[in-house]
Amino acid sequence: MIASAADAADSDTPGTVDDPIAGMEAAAFEAFVSEVAHFRDTVVAPGVNRWESEKRMAPEALREASDIGLLAMEVPTALGGLGMSFAQKCRITEVLSAVSMPFAFSLVNTGNVAARVAQRGTERHRELYLADLMAGRRFGSTALTEPGAGSDFANIATTATPVDGRWRLDGAKAWITNAAHSDVIFCYAQTEPGSRGRGIALFLIDGTRPGFERLPPYELAGGHLIGTGGFRLDGYVAEADDLLSPAGEAFIAALSSVNGARTYVAAMCCAMVEATLASAVRYGAEREAFGKPVIAHQGLAWKLAGVQNRLEAARLLTRRAVEAVTESLRTGDATGAILPAAHAKKFATETAEADIATCIQAMGAEGLRSDHPGGHHLVGARIASYVDGSTEIQTDRIARSLRQHYC
Repeated sequence: MIASAADAADSDTPGTVDDPIAGMEAAAFEAFVSEVAHFRDTVVAPGVNRWESEKRMAPEALREASDIGLLAMEVPTALGGLGMSFAQKCRITEVLSAVSMPFAFSLVNTGNVAARVAQRGTERHRELYLADLMAGRRFGSTALTEPGAGSDFANIATTATPVDGRWRLDGAKAWITNAAHSDVIFCYAQTEPGSRGRGIALFLIDGTRPGFERLPPYELAGGHLIGTGGFRLDGYVAEADDLLSPAGEAFIAALSSVNGARTYVAAMCCAMVEATLASAVRYGAEREAFGKPVIAHQGLAWKLAGVQNRLEAARLLTRRAVEAVTESLRTGDATGAILPAAHAKKFATETAEADIATCIQAMGAEGLRSDHPGGHHLVGARIASYVDGSTEIQTDRIARSLRQHYC
């Protein structure tokens, strides 16, 4: 397995996800991993600082990614996709995140929408949207969060009202990945106000239709490649078949699918830590202080050894989560993946933020230069701690399991 850090491409350190369980044939997948690493190093790496300075998504790079199939990873081969397994997708997101977690996160969100259109959409949906999503002509988002509802997902206020065999949607969504450009959107809405999760349904929204208003993208401290923003729905009319998951089912499905998202975010964190650690070690081996390489000083070497130690622990937790999510996809029961995904995301995100900062500190002021990966990855680690359930939500999930586990 190739190293997940761009700065450690010649290292024999394993990535987080081992042999694929299913999906692409193993040899073909290994060749594809190399192709993705080449795309990362020749397209993403040279553009990251420019895109960030321009405070924008990189739709042109996402279109280039589509040329090698990166927007269709989990789309079945019969529909023009790569037919990857979940484990394989995690590995690819890790490879990309070695250079830019925000770019990888943006990419995987469009890919998730394409896969779901392929697997759950109607024939009309596939004809309208699938080819454009896979080719990067249109981008996708999943819209749960609202100005007044984030971690408390059941509290969403966007409404869906049946009208003459269709649905009228009204409300606002906020903090949506890819919202700066996406117009094929899976939108959660409340069909029975006051019923919390019981009334939540899932709709496919087309951002080119009347009633959809895109809001300006958010200006952030960093990480603009995820294209975060929001939109309003004012009398948006969804067709009957745009209801993808009815009331009740959608809420349960959302809670199940988030296990996978938490797991690939953990894999992304492992990649960011490894890339920054590799940069710090190489710098420490080249820079001399007090007559010997900086890395030869015990104080620094031991700090970086601690980073490596925690990285290995994060990898093991992530592998366990990948296995649990894969099993849940096989059985249709997501219960067994809830805790492994929570443990992986909590530990990996906390480790990433602390240990990326440690690696930057190990390089002194040099670590702040934009030609080193640490600064961009530190922002990525902060983003990772919020998306798909904050660190506090993971902690609460684990805490609620304690009595069941020990009593």
